[in-house]
Amino acid sequence: MSLQQPPQQDWYFDTGATTHMASDAGILSTSTIPSSHSPSSIIVGNGNLLPVVSTGSTVLPHNLHLNKVLVSPNLIKNLISVRQFTIDNNCTVEFDPFGCSVKDLPTRNEIVRCNSSGPLYPLQLPASALLASSTSSLWHQRLGHPGHEVLSRLAHSSAIRCNKSASNSIWHACQLGRHVRLPFHMSSTRASRPFELIHCDLWTSPVASVSGHKYYLVILDDFSHYLWTFPLRLKSDTFSTLSDFFSYVRTQFNTSVQGLQCDNGREFDNSSSRIFFLANGVRLRMSCPHTSPQNGKAERIIRSINNVVRSLLFQASIPPGFGLPHLTLLHIS
Repeated sequence: MSLQQPPQQDWYFDTGATTHMASDAGILSTSTIPSSHSPSSIIVGNGNLLPVVSTGSTVLPHNLHLNKVLVSPNLIKNLISVRQFTIDNNCTVEFDPFGCSVKDLPTRNEIVRCNSSGPLYPLQLPASALLASSTSSLWHQRLGHPGHEVLSRLAHSSAIRCNKSASNSIWHACQLGRHVRLPFHMSSTRASRPFELIHCDLWTSPVASVSGHKYYLVILDDFSHYLWTFPLRLKSDTFSTLSDFFSYVRTQFNTSVQGLQCDNGREFDNSSSRIFFLANGVRLRMSCPHTSPQNGKAERIIRSINNVVRSLLFQASIPPGFGLPHLTLLHIS
């Protein structure tokens, strides 16, 4: 994960590209998140895949359109698909040893001539046109990537001169700059049989229920996604509830719990529970401190339960916190 180099403004013709490609959405007029019909990656010459972060379009000087532009920050050049370019603009592109020419297809009149002495064929446009089309992008970068509303107010108050809105632009630097931690990768592991692994977590209610329950314990089976909830009056009741659940599994299912995933709360990690887990051969897996996503399944199921219960309470015109969930068995698909 790293910030990208300043966006390249130049475009280069590519007869092998199937669509237009850019390294930064800031040089486009419009930019949106890719739809389900858009390619999710770009295949380059060595077979590697470059992720597509957005798609967009722009209008270049001489009314030349670039539609369906794929944006990937890993690109080092902005490429124009010659095939797509000729279709969108009803024109021809002619190459010669000194450069290339874009001509109107019906009249054969030359639209723009691009001389080139290097190994590539760039689409050379007037510098003033490029500056005008990227004014808002430059201000967005110079001011530290402010939000669209801030940039709009500055432009409206004439504090800055901005002739193009960038409301739909997606900036890679913005996304990285607002991250407070590295992303967690999705786990692909799954238990192969019931009770091979269970996920546990304890939720604390801000208001005690009518029967005096302040907490509830959730136990989720990783294989079947069956869920048990146990209302508790005290945190210290967690260990006795877990030991009773282990006995319930042995008696009713003729098997034993092999692993337990939880956070590092003291209700799970204490001398009594450690001795119990060792005596029963249970593998204890705890998440790192301040890293709740490592216990994500239990955290997510608690949120789902609370959302359902709050909705039912509001529907029944019962004040939130009046009661805690008293479900004993659920199946979450």
